[in-house]
Amino acid sequence: MAKKIEKKAGTVPEGAPAGLFINAQYLKDLSFENPNPLDAYKTNEKPDIKINVNTSVKKLPDNAFEVTLDIKTEAKNKNNKVAFIAEVSYSGIFTLNKVPPEHEKPLLLIEAPRMLFPFARNVLAETTRDGGYPPLMLNPIDFAALFHKHAEKDKNKKN
Repeated sequence: MAKKIEKKAGTVPEGAPAGLFINAQYLKDLSFENPNPLDAYKTNEKPDIKINVNTSVKKLPDNAFEVTLDIKTEAKNKNNKVAFIAEVSYSGIFTLNKVPPEHEKPLLLIEAPRMLFPFARNVLAETTRDGGYPPLMLNPIDFAALFHKHAEKDKNKKN
């Protein structure tokens, strides 16, 4: 008879080194709007694409955290008509093991999104391709620069 093994979200292997561990990852939300699909076939012109990236962290029990990477894109043609809007929320459950408190935030807001990004980018590329457009392949994102930019902004707000 097989023994059932249960794994809680915040568990790490016994004797594991200090660091960040990913327990699960999943597509949390996906939206694709294609309000003018025929316009894509009338021109070979590339649309103007605006991209907004955000990360968020939610504390879970047992030293686990849900980190969500939100990528929102909006493409407009030369007449300023919306070609498509694509939004992806991709999440992972991460556990911190023996991490000093001052290192928690950088790990959760830099390293965790960096690990999730290739999967979110793939979902976005497949979605735009399935919507009738060339796959939207995002360049790698410097999450450390984003983290430091937000930290500086928060610091200036306090002063």
